[in-house]
Amino acid sequence: MTPTITAVHAREILDSGGRPTVEVDLVLSDETVARASVPSGASTGRHESLELRDHDPSRFSGNGVLSALANIRDTITPAVLGRDPFDQTGIDGLLIELDGTDDRSRLGANAMLAVSVAASRAAAASNRTALREQLGGGSMLPVPMINIISGGLHAEGGLAFQDFLIIPVGASSFRQALEWCSGVRTATREILELNGLTTLKAAEGGFAPPLADAKAALDLLMAATARAGRSPGDEIAFAIDVAATHFCDGAGYRLSADSGVLSAGALVAQLVELVDQYPVVSIEDGLAEDDWGGWGELTRLLGDRIQVLGDDLFTTNSRRLERGISSGVANAVLVKMNQIGTLTETLDVLKQADDNFYAPVVSARSGETCDSFIADLAVGTNAGQIKIGSLAQSERLAKYNQLLRIEEELGPDAAFAGREALAPRRRPTPTEQ
Repeated sequence: MTPTITAVHAREILDSGGRPTVEVDLVLSDETVARASVPSGASTGRHESLELRDHDPSRFSGNGVLSALANIRDTITPAVLGRDPFDQTGIDGLLIELDGTDDRSRLGANAMLAVSVAASRAAAASNRTALREQLGGGSMLPVPMINIISGGLHAEGGLAFQDFLIIPVGASSFRQALEWCSGVRTATREILELNGLTTLKAAEGGFAPPLADAKAALDLLMAATARAGRSPGDEIAFAIDVAATHFCDGAGYRLSADSGVLSAGALVAQLVELVDQYPVVSIEDGLAEDDWGGWGELTRLLGDRIQVLGDDLFTTNSRRLERGISSGVANAVLVKMNQIGTLTETLDVLKQADDNFYAPVVSARSGETCDSFIADLAVGTNAGQIKIGSLAQSERLAKYNQLLRIEEELGPDAAFAGREALAPRRRPTPTEQ
């Protein structure tokens, strides 16, 4: 007999930033119990689904999620009791119907996603199936995009751009990729210490030293890569998360309080210069979330050379991704489950990206928990890339360690995505189709 959902219990826990978030225990009739918790973001786009907060100043500065828990208890639970946990599409469709809004503002994306993910995990556990099998059955370990230096809303070091990351494009396995990146991170710390600069960590575990500008951050990555014995470009490439929305106002882009205002074209020109001078192979959110004209120019100038990655631009939303595809904007999409609110919609965006030669990057958030679901998601769907944060802090390492376990479990069947996972992706010729 197929098991059914018999109980759902939600609780308020804390994420890695000390803010409340939602955790759900979901119970099946065969006594399977599955747990899921959802992250939250500090750098959020205005087109993301709503993360429901209480706005009660007497609790957690208004960030409590008791209202989301009440929605799970009073609305979601009665509707999902007796449902088949293997019917992920049906469960998620029901959640979307119960909410009835485009931005998940009735139930909250945090309430919906916790139940959606818990149902998927329960189905896998009940069937004694590896979670990655439940999520698609892939066997490709993603190349990690690892945060080394932080600025923007993730730190207070003064850098306008949010993250400077390394990608071990020359590694032959996931384990080797982590080893190499650990070496670069250690070398970065040593260089900072030698120069009397802080090694305090930012939200996602990257270092947040006071650096003058993006070139200074990339110079530091160059030096650290060489100090670690790795070759910049061939073995270790660089990525930048500009997060431009957060320094954009009505007049343009302002990199600091006392700097002039840049036009979209001037900011694009700066990014092109960085790509020309350093082994930068991915730029995320190089323009603001609604600057479609600027994004078009960035894609025109760099889209055939590097990965032009949309996060705030797309917010894991199939309609916004379709606009990007149809207008030739960007060539890759960041995939964050809590931006949309259900696993099914996340899987749909991953497939939409793959079908249209956009490279997907499965991503964590700045406010994370130790739930490692996205590690299995990246492997199960053969996404090819994952962005978790730095090689520090348990909420990050939980995902990296799960990927190591998966690689070990797959044994000789494990593949490593490597450089080929990045955009631009080659479209097949007519004779190859």
